Amino acid sequence: MKAIRKVKEVRPSVPTLEGAGVRLRRAFGFENAPGLDPFLLLDDFHSDDPDDYLAGFPWHPHRGIETITYVLKGKIEHGDSMGNRGVIGAGDVQWMTAGSGIIHQEMPLETEDSVLQGFQLWANLPAVDKMMTPRYRDVKSRQIPVIDRKNGVRIRLVCGSIDGVAGPVQGIQTGPEFLDVEVQAGAGFSQPLPAGHTVFAYVFSGQGHFDLLKKTLIGPENLVIFGDGDGLEITGGEKGVRFLLVSGKPLREPLAWRGPIVMNTESELRVAFSEYANGTFLKHKAVLE
Repeated sequence: MKAIRKVKEVRPSVPTLEGAGVRLRRAFGFENAPGLDPFLLLDDFHSDDPDDYLAGFPWHPHRGIETITYVLKGKIEHGDSMGNRGVIGAGDVQWMTAGSGIIHQEMPLETEDSVLQGFQLWANLPAVDKMMTPRYRDVKSRQIPVIDRKNGVRIRLVCGSIDGVAGPVQGIQTGPEFLDVEVQAGAGFSQPLPAGHTVFAYVFSGQGHFDLLKKTLIGPENLVIFGDGDGLEITGGEKGVRFLLVSGKPLREPLAWRGPIVMNTESELRVAFSEYANGTFLKHKAVLE
């Protein structure tokens, strides 16, 4: 690594109400686009009170994006207009490419300990792929490689390739990496990343140093945005640190975004909402029960 990325900005997540009344924290969203291109939104949901999340996210449309849901604790039942049904639990990932249009629902389930914890990331699709056939990947925890480095670093690799290991989600146009990284106290995490890619970390446990000078400890519910370079170095604090590390190639395309639909022009947005209203939104098999 020739140029270690420096911390460009640290931003706390903010309380937000979404879906049918789900309380969560938003790390970034509409007001930040296209600053984190190709990524659009990151939500952090964690609560031990079912009243905060059981209302869930009833049937709603998406077009032009991918949604990535990563569950740490609890269970979420999902279904979509392509006929996919199932439940994702601790350590599982749902990677959904909305493409030309999909209607789905995500409904948290109450569990014995009543705890729900996880994240949802939205990634933009290139203009050429906005109207692609929707696809769905339900990745179970056992399918996600765990890399234990000898220096006190553990990595769960959802997407991308590191240390000669490839994650289970492949063939994504923006070349993203999606890592769940745990760094023990005093240990160092070093990772090469392509220059020019957008890179951010979201801290959800412990504290760590995200700069080479080790001047500031950054703790939970904080988004760390990095400047450019070809790698980064992070050190665990007194109790270690755990964070999501996400990177991807910017699209640098026009952005037209309203609610759950993200296109390139306002005209495309109008078409999408008009089609949703008149029943022609879905371009592929719809199986809603």
